[in-house]
Amino acid sequence: MSDCDRSSHRHLGHHGGVPGRRPRSKQPDVVVARAYDLRDAGPDATAGRWVVLVDRLWPRGVAKEAVALDEWLKDVAPSTDLRRWYGHDPDRFAEFTRRYRDELRAAPAAEAVEHLREVARERPVTLVTATRDVERSGAEVLRRHLLDVAG
Repeated sequence: MSDCDRSSHRHLGHHGGVPGRRPRSKQPDVVVARAYDLRDAGPDATAGRWVVLVDRLWPRGVAKEAVALDEWLKDVAPSTDLRRWYGHDPDRFAEFTRRYRDELRAAPAAEAVEHLREVARERPVTLVTATRDVERSGAEVLRRHLLDVAG
C-alpha cells in the first residue's frame, strides 16, 4: 500500500519518512508495545525501528507529539464491530483471533498487512497499541499474522 495520504493510512514520517534498509533475515523483527510505555520511555526506545500505531482510535491521554510514530495504520485494526464484540474478554480471545485473521485477509486490511510485510522485510517494526493486555490484543494477533505470512 503506497498511498500515504488516505486518512486510514497516515504516514507520519518521524524516523526519516522512508524505511531504511537492513540485511534480510529469515524472520522479520516485529514487536508489540503499548503507546503509554513508549510515551514514558521517550524517542530513543524505538530508534532504528519503524513504529506504527495499529489501533483504530488514538490512545486516550497521549499527545501525538509524545509518541515517535512513523505511521498510523487504521485499516489494519480490528473492525469496530469485532472490537466491541471482543471487549477484551479473555474467554473470547480464540474466537476473536479467528475472526480478526479473517479480516486481515480481506480488503482493506490485506493491503495494509502487505505494506507492513514490505516494511518488516527491510527494518524492525514496532506495532503500537493502547491495549492493557498486550498478549491478548489485536496487535499481538497482527504480529503473529505478519510472522506467519512472512514464512
